[in-house]
Amino acid sequence: MKRIEKTVFLSYRRTNAPWALAIFKDLKHEGYDVFFDYTSIPSGDFASAILANIKARAHFLVLLTPSAMERCGEPNDWLRREIETALDTQRNIIPLMLENFDFGTPAIACRLTGKLAALKAYNGVSVPVEYFEAAMTKLREKFLSVPLDAVLHPVSDFSLQVVKDQQTAAVAALPVQQAELTAQNWCERGFSAAETNEKLRCYTEAIRLTPDYVDAYNNRGTVYFTIGDLDHAIQDFTETIRRNPEHVEYWYLNRGNAHKEKGDWVRAIQDFSEAIHRNPDCAADAYANRGNLLTLTGDWEGALRDYTEAIRLKPDDGGYYRKRGDSRAMRSKKGDLEGALEDYTESIRVRPDNGGITYNNRGIVCARIGNPEGALLDFDEAIRADPSNYQFYDNRGMARKAKGDLDGAQQDFIKGARLRGNVEASEQNT
Repeated sequence: MKRIEKTVFLSYRRTNAPWALAIFKDLKHEGYDVFFDYTSIPSGDFASAILANIKARAHFLVLLTPSAMERCGEPNDWLRREIETALDTQRNIIPLMLENFDFGTPAIACRLTGKLAALKAYNGVSVPVEYFEAAMTKLREKFLSVPLDAVLHPVSDFSLQVVKDQQTAAVAALPVQQAELTAQNWCERGFSAAETNEKLRCYTEAIRLTPDYVDAYNNRGTVYFTIGDLDHAIQDFTETIRRNPEHVEYWYLNRGNAHKEKGDWVRAIQDFSEAIHRNPDCAADAYANRGNLLTLTGDWEGALRDYTEAIRLKPDDGGYYRKRGDSRAMRSKKGDLEGALEDYTESIRVRPDNGGITYNNRGIVCARIGNPEGALLDFDEAIRADPSNYQFYDNRGMARKAKGDLDGAQQDFIKGARLRGNVEASEQNT
């Protein structure tokens, strides 16, 4: 029999935490039993607690902003997994559309793949900053006060305790001020802006309104990093770490990348190591980036260990296999060439659209082990994937020359030289 249910699961990105807290407090005040991950559940318990509470609650509210959908194209993204679980269990799904969110925006539409495509068919509620209370009233009266026949699943004692702990922390939190929500608006405007100066202006305004807005610092730092202003990028990433020391593994990763670009490998390795220490279960990129630097310093064994950890954490990332293949090929004078071949082959299987570099590297290894036919086939594939890379032509030219195909080798050397503007040098190779 259908009945009115007052149990709610609130799904959101941490960048939108003020919005989530404001919505929680409103619904809690009106007698709703609301769960959301407010203080960060330990990673080992996160999945079971989150999924159990989605199934145990009748209503599923998902906070949607332009930036919230950015990572939804990744199959293991948690916001995506939460939405898919709600769809699979037929919860009463209500999109809460913030900061001019629009399902039709190309950058958003392209991420609504697979099961997630169904989300745009659900009626949602627009929640403007200046009409927050009116939007909440509409949510309660029109969307939550409907009879449902949803089958709710029991939860474990552990999941119940998680709910109690999260609700207690959220209730104790100070009320959300309008300046915080306005700062969120500026941050989303910065995300959507096309011009660099406009992005910087929006993030700076968000920081002015809410000086502890760590995501605005991080986003502004990312813009500075993109334009090559590494000193300002490092300053902003440092602010994110200083202002939120509990949830900083990604910001250490970002600062490590900035230090690396500055050529400060010591500080970069320190930051990547700290990111790994803070959250080893979510540190695939930190392992890979540290592995890159260890490779540059000649520590092949250390690099190999880091790439192996990155692969363990993210086995579907072909780039990590390629990097480990490079490390295996260079780890000693002769190298672990068979291991390198295995890694390059797995990289191609996992990520066929690798841009040619993996085929090229595998071709080099094939040439080293005396397999010129395999080398030529790989260089052909590399050129097909990226016909503008002169190195691919040079490598194929060397392979053709080794087989005695001097005319073909000369054609490749000339093509490669033209691509880098040096025809005379190509003729000397033959």
